[in-house]
Amino acid sequence: MSEDKTLTMVTCTAPANMAVIKYWGKRDSDLILPINSSLSVTLHQDQLKTTTTAAISRDFKEDRLWLNGEEADVGHPRLQSCLREVRRLARKRRGGGDEDAAPLGLAYKVHIATENNFPTAAGLASSAAGYACLVYALARLYGVEGELSEVARQGSGSACRSMFGGFVQWHKGERPDGKDSVAQQVAPETHWPELRILVLVVSAEKKQVGSTAGMQTSVDTSPLLKHRAEALVPERIAHMVQHIRERDFEGFGQLTMRDSNQFHATCLDTFPPIFYLNDVSRRIIALAHRYNAHHGCTKVAYTFDAGPNAVIFALADTVAEFVEVVRRSFPPAPNGDRFLQGLPVGSASLAEELLSAVVLEPVPGALQYILHTKPGPGPQLLDDPGQHLLGADGLPRGSA
Repeated sequence: MSEDKTLTMVTCTAPANMAVIKYWGKRDSDLILPINSSLSVTLHQDQLKTTTTAAISRDFKEDRLWLNGEEADVGHPRLQSCLREVRRLARKRRGGGDEDAAPLGLAYKVHIATENNFPTAAGLASSAAGYACLVYALARLYGVEGELSEVARQGSGSACRSMFGGFVQWHKGERPDGKDSVAQQVAPETHWPELRILVLVVSAEKKQVGSTAGMQTSVDTSPLLKHRAEALVPERIAHMVQHIRERDFEGFGQLTMRDSNQFHATCLDTFPPIFYLNDVSRRIIALAHRYNAHHGCTKVAYTFDAGPNAVIFALADTVAEFVEVVRRSFPPAPNGDRFLQGLPVGSASLAEELLSAVVLEPVPGALQYILHTKPGPGPQLLDDPGQHLLGADGLPRGSA
């Protein structure tokens, strides 16, 4: 935290997460309470993260927000709920007493600057990282401790899962006030060191039907979604927790793929139907099944959120071979050097029988790039003042 007489500033980072048991559908849209529990893997911040700087000063005239350097609407209802809730917790923590006894004036206006190092709204869970980072930074700024996933949830449902590292369950909760709809770590990121994640970026464009509108239509029109939430998810969560605890990739992978497919089936069962997968997504699904069939076991597992990008789980010793299979199946455009990003990937030569069984009809240029990452920790506080996104004047650096 940087503090001078007039300005107090903190900068934090927070991770994206990828659900392996999907959240789709709210029972309360205002509080963002889900119709089913969900379970996710937190992705490492070296590859995917949001950075947020929050500052307060008696000199600020109004609350302001900048996203990736552009000023944005600070009046967004979900952002306002997070801000209101953190300020309420700060007031409560101080017992509503003398303002001067607190290090920070709650009446001061706040400036917030946020940057993603990955495409916003392209199905890479950017809102989860964004709201987790916002809440974590505000909590540090106002000296709030304790249960923060409930606050993050009010920004974006899946953001509550980004408040922890490793493997995280969001309990749907039963209470109408949402106090028990919170996230909980199932296992830390160190629990399964061999697990790797490949994000296959099909399209970095903004999706046609946003998650908020999509899931509400599903709740209103899909009987399959209701059956999924009530009859299937509770058992799936229990099985998934067990697979993670036992580091059972076969069980983990099979269930991850089945749950992704069922989520997209509920999108198709929505009326009018929602299509998040495209032709390239479906080719990746078929490729994964051919690859696993060739090896006679589950070596790779795909999952897709509300967008066409594939997220592939694999163990470290599979990555090099599968990346080469993907490269042969979707030969990169001339920007080949940027085709593979993130953690390094070794080279692999493919046996002729693997090629003929798995790589059928190559589609050049269908993938923009592959991002290689692994499970990672929850939100972090940055100590280096050089990493603040706002300058001493409370405005984005380099904007003057």
